[in-house]
Amino acid sequence: MTSLRARLFVILVATTGLIWLAATAWIYLGTKAELERVLDTRLQEAARMVSSLVRDAGGSAPSAIAATPHVSTDDHGGYERQLSCQIWSLGGRLVAASTAAPAERLANHAAGFSDSMINGELWRVYAIEDAAKDVRVLVGDRLGLRDRLVNDLVMGLVAPTLLMLPIFAGLIWISVGRGLSPLRGIAGDLQQRAADDLAPLQARVIDEIRPVTDALNGLFTRLDAARRHEREFTAFAAHELRTPLAGIRTQAQIARAADTTEMRTAALDHIMQGVDRTARLISQLLALARLESGADPHRRERVNLGQLLREIDREGQRPASISVEFDDAIDAITVEGDRDNLKLALRNLHENACGHSHPGGRVRWLRTAEATLAVDDEGPGVPADELALIRQRFYRGRAARNAGSGLGLAIVEVALHNVGAELTLGTPPSGRGLRAAVSFVRSA
Repeated sequence: MTSLRARLFVILVATTGLIWLAATAWIYLGTKAELERVLDTRLQEAARMVSSLVRDAGGSAPSAIAATPHVSTDDHGGYERQLSCQIWSLGGRLVAASTAAPAERLANHAAGFSDSMINGELWRVYAIEDAAKDVRVLVGDRLGLRDRLVNDLVMGLVAPTLLMLPIFAGLIWISVGRGLSPLRGIAGDLQQRAADDLAPLQARVIDEIRPVTDALNGLFTRLDAARRHEREFTAFAAHELRTPLAGIRTQAQIARAADTTEMRTAALDHIMQGVDRTARLISQLLALARLESGADPHRRERVNLGQLLREIDREGQRPASISVEFDDAIDAITVEGDRDNLKLALRNLHENACGHSHPGGRVRWLRTAEATLAVDDEGPGVPADELALIRQRFYRGRAARNAGSGLGLAIVEVALHNVGAELTLGTPPSGRGLRAAVSFVRSA
């Protein structure tokens, strides 16, 4: 937390420093441009005033300069000596000059602004030419004095900021520490918790940190639900595995103690049935765990459901007394999704329909909507109050005829969820058996 506080402090101070430097540069450039504009205007006004006085005074150039207070030359070491004035005849003779004006001509241009280098110093000069009076008025000031004036103005603004910088940095350090104090409280709470304590955080935090605590509480809630679900799943799986194993052990003891071949054969048949049931249960548990873990990447491809269902029926081992019909309309349904998930879901629905149908019954696959596939069986059906329950894991229902594990529909739902499809259970139009409908978002 201290490291985080130090990093935030450095970031805030560095950001503030950059902003301050940018503001200083902006103030400097803006002040310099505005000051140059103002001083250039003063040069123009001074030159026009001197030119006007020369004309009105009947050509008395020295009296015109003396009558202009803006070009007086009192030397107080400040900014009073900025302006210097020269009056030249158009023939090139110096008529008059202010006391502080250099002996060298300020500028050689006829009129307007120009920059001149005089005695190693840069001057800004404004010239006015009066042909009627045969004079050229030159008024200038040193650019070095302008720069000094700008620097003094900026330093007057920056100096207090530099003096306040340590105080400002201290306030940032204190503010960052106070802002991170709720995180320290949360960290302390988490460090003191037991590994299995997933209760929501109750710390009081500011609005900026509340999303963090809300996200943590949401994570704790999901973890708690996942752990509870895992415990229930493990308990159910252990119970379901214990039952066939106990039956296998019992039948093995019967076969071992059997006096007749018929008794031994019957016991071995029951053992084989128990082994098959256990193998199917383990296969379903592994399939369900694989689906929920998301370990297998979902490959999206175009799948024709009619072809897939016929392939499932050929590979399956349905009872010979059960007939299966496929509506030709299902061959027109092509969806885009993961083929393995689709095959797993449809195979479980197909096996459930065949396994629950009465001997001599019929299982029918048909298309009920543009992107909806349904399977009808002729089994005992499911009471209305159990339609929602049979989706639960290890739930078989009161009317179940076979010795299934109760995981088939749970596997179907997870697999269909992975391909964006939905399972709906109901009663076929015939009024007997069960209809399982699979609705896809859209057909491809």
